[in-house]
Amino acid sequence: MIIPVFSYEQYRQNQKAAQFLDDYREERENVLAIIEKVRTDGDSALKEYPLQFDKADLEQLQISTEEMADAVQSVPGELLNAIQGARANIERFHRHQLEKSWWDSGPGWIAGQRFQPLQAVGAYIPGGTAAYPSSVLMSVVPARVAGVKDIYICTPPDESGAVNPATLAAAQEAGVTAVYKAGGAQAIAALAYGTETIPAVQKIVGPGNIYVTLAKKEVFGQVGIDMLAGPSEIVVVADSTARPAFIAADLLSQAEHDPLSRSILITSSEELAGRVVNHLEEQLLTLPRRGIARQSLKEQGAVIMVADLREAWAVVNELAPEHLELHLEDAWQYLDHITSAGAIFIGSYTPESLGDYWAGSNHVLPTARAARHASALGVVDFIKRTHVISYTQEALEGSAQQIAVLARAEGLEAHARAVLLRRRNNEPQSQD
Repeated sequence: MIIPVFSYEQYRQNQKAAQFLDDYREERENVLAIIEKVRTDGDSALKEYPLQFDKADLEQLQISTEEMADAVQSVPGELLNAIQGARANIERFHRHQLEKSWWDSGPGWIAGQRFQPLQAVGAYIPGGTAAYPSSVLMSVVPARVAGVKDIYICTPPDESGAVNPATLAAAQEAGVTAVYKAGGAQAIAALAYGTETIPAVQKIVGPGNIYVTLAKKEVFGQVGIDMLAGPSEIVVVADSTARPAFIAADLLSQAEHDPLSRSILITSSEELAGRVVNHLEEQLLTLPRRGIARQSLKEQGAVIMVADLREAWAVVNELAPEHLELHLEDAWQYLDHITSAGAIFIGSYTPESLGDYWAGSNHVLPTARAARHASALGVVDFIKRTHVISYTQEALEGSAQQIAVLARAEGLEAHARAVLLRRRNNEPQSQD
């Protein structure tokens, strides 16, 4: 069968325990070597790797103003209009995420939280033979909304040393500071530590292959990162009222990404499950990436049969999928049953592709069950929250004894004394 059918217990027994990033020891060693080389050799290392891996001979790492203008000019008008429309939707969605600084006060004290944007952010955009203008918009627009001053993009060039015009058009539309021809772990190292050309940033965001993900893991601490993204995932929960052709199309929309992508249908209707399988076979016949999609469905996909929707929600929350679609009659009534999902698509006319490109929600989402504790990329990822407090002497004296009790309970006498010393009857006579 094109996609295996299980009960949930059977599915769990057939899945290996999650080992994301644990099975890549050789790749990690290569990544560590690349990071060290970039830290040591800077720009020369960034020019050496494209020549070694892609036969691209780079004279300059930064995209020039002329190169940017020529690329944007070459983008078809229909595509440029779509990029502009998507940017507007993403900006509108993410402006709702902005938070304001706040202050609280009482007799002699003020406390609050101050929100400030990061100053410099790097976005990694996959490239080479492919173009991902949507990833540019999803990574850069929320940073712009947050107020980040400098946003730098690193993306691998093709064999001729060029970057896809659609990627550059999206970069210009999103308002990036500069675009650099650098890919893989070396780009992550450059953004983390800086080179002669590429500035060091405070945070790195954006999707990439296993080398990019491992590199992000290694530089975390030197810089912030958004998340460690794994293969793409979709879970569809459907009842007998669902349209099987729609479900098949949406499962394939993830399966075509990568052989490791995971596409899962959860249903209590055997009839629906059978019709979805038939539509998968039919739609695969004309799919350009059918080899990848077929392998993905066979090795990573599943139809999980459940007794009812109550069991379905338990399965969903344990899987914690990146994308969750609800093809259910009156689907909105089930929203509160879902506790773990990166993004939720409600109704038969809300395919996951809407979130990837147009609705305005972010498509940089937690994978590999990280939705249990993590969220979609957003404005908050580009903002620092700083706590601010101020007490008068009178206000401090009112709390001094309680603070000292807590500090001494932890064995930190200097903490207690730092408070008690400031009481009027304990202050030193000298102000030195």
